[in-house]
Amino acid sequence: QVQLVESGGGLVQAGGSLRLSCTASGRTFSTYAVDWLRQAPGKEREHVAAITWRGDSTYYADSAKGRFTISRDNAKNMVYLQMNSLKPEDTAVYFCTASLDGRTYDAWGQGTQVTVSS
Repeated sequence: QVQLVESGGGLVQAGGSLRLSCTASGRTFSTYAVDWLRQAPGKEREHVAAITWRGDSTYYADSAKGRFTISRDNAKNMVYLQMNSLKPEDTAVYFCTASLDGRTYDAWGQGTQVTVSS
């Protein structure tokens, strides 16, 4: 089993950058694919980005392409989401999740708030 903790959220002006971190505990973390999702008030949960356990393949939602970069360091049990050119519509709680089979989420973090002011 793996446990996840997100950090790095905060308040930033439009056009600014933030780097979210997802810290995992558990020796098998390197075998999990990791996704970043976000939930804004009154909106459906959105799948923002994902990375395979090896880090050799990534996915981005159209809203994130060209602005966000997902990466991982399995030696440190870390996954990152670098977010550049932030927009007010990026405001949400961001969660990292871990999946062994790529279909179901085996673990969720508690979320970190990102607020982008205009």
